[in-house]
Amino acid sequence: MLVSEIFLSIQGESTYVGIPCTFIRLAGCNLACNWCDTTYARSAEEGYEFGIDEIMAEVKKFKSWLVEVTGGEPLLQPETRELTRRLLADGRTVLIETNGSVSLEGLDDKIIKIVDIKCPSSGQDGSFLLENLKYITPEDEVKFVISDRADYEFAKRFMHENIKNLTSKILFAPVRPKLAPSELAEWILKDGLKVRLQVQMHSYIWEEEVKHGNPSS
Repeated sequence: MLVSEIFLSIQGESTYVGIPCTFIRLAGCNLACNWCDTTYARSAEEGYEFGIDEIMAEVKKFKSWLVEVTGGEPLLQPETRELTRRLLADGRTVLIETNGSVSLEGLDDKIIKIVDIKCPSSGQDGSFLLENLKYITPEDEVKFVISDRADYEFAKRFMHENIKNLTSKILFAPVRPKLAPSELAEWILKDGLKVRLQVQMHSYIWEEEVKHGNPSS
């Protein structure tokens, strides 16, 4: 598999925010979002080759019951499904963050999917596969990264038309500094939306996001 980095940190997003988490960041993405905060993981050519056994050995170096497989877009690599099964078998709670443009079919039901549906300002709206809606369970999470009012209206409409009762775990995350969290909060409160305002906790803990480098270093 092509891996960008493996590291231990505090989970900064999702409903698991604040919990120590081991991150497996795979290399390579099929999208180029305007607000991407991990551009170094876009290119598969920048990844390090690791077998699943080697990845598991790296994960076991950290004392964390929570693991997130992310990217890039992790589901571009066919071995990802087997990796997540191995992580589950090792007794971990496993999250996978995906942009929803690749089929979710074949993922174990115990995997918690965090699906980032792209809003217009990302430049990648329309990339979500609507067929993936049938794989979203009540334990899964849906995230919208919002930079302006148009994004907010898009997210609100998509949520009402498509998510409905699939899951109650819906995250609205503001793009900083384009949109102040307080402004997004006001919109949510005014409309009475059943969503969670999601700010990136790690950006408050560490002022600057750090690339962790070679997974085996």
